[in-house]
Amino acid sequence: MIIEIRWHGRGGQGVWTASNILAMAALYDGKHVQSFPAFGPERSGAPVLAFTRISDEPIEIHSMIYNPDIIVVLDPTLLATEKVVEGLKKNGKIVVNYDGDADKLYEQLGISKGEYKVYKTPATKLALEILKRPITNTAMIGALIKAEPLVSLNSIEKALKHRFSSDLAKLNLELIKRAYELTQEV
Repeated sequence: MIIEIRWHGRGGQGVWTASNILAMAALYDGKHVQSFPAFGPERSGAPVLAFTRISDEPIEIHSMIYNPDIIVVLDPTLLATEKVVEGLKKNGKIVVNYDGDADKLYEQLGISKGEYKVYKTPATKLALEILKRPITNTAMIGALIKAEPLVSLNSIEKALKHRFSSDLAKLNLELIKRAYELTQEV
């Protein structure tokens, strides 16, 4: 079975980096993966997408992900301007960087309660506390694995150590763990 994830964020927020870290962790867990972005000449701050496929079997699909199982939104301002739930499979999951009222979140998503499983985490707040910067990509990995345990924390730690310097890897691991703890289904 293939799990397909579509990541929504803005240029400069590390959307593709998050997809790559998740894919690398899945590789460490012995899975087959794909990770790729969808962006052109967009400037920093423009909406961007990234995609991740994870499977126990070889992946023979080579296209964008149009009907994801899971959607991850790094920047809550995108809820007002982008159709982030477009194409989400029935019974799909939505994981959002959001620190507000659940009813308002459903309203901004344009969906009814029960239509999809929705998870929120205060990723921006946590990133500012831990990284001292509003970079939410790794926090959203923590939220994602709370919603859907796709990879082991041990493999995420290996992927972080591969991607970042030792000190930055430690901070990002702390951020992932805190986001995991604070992620809740709403």
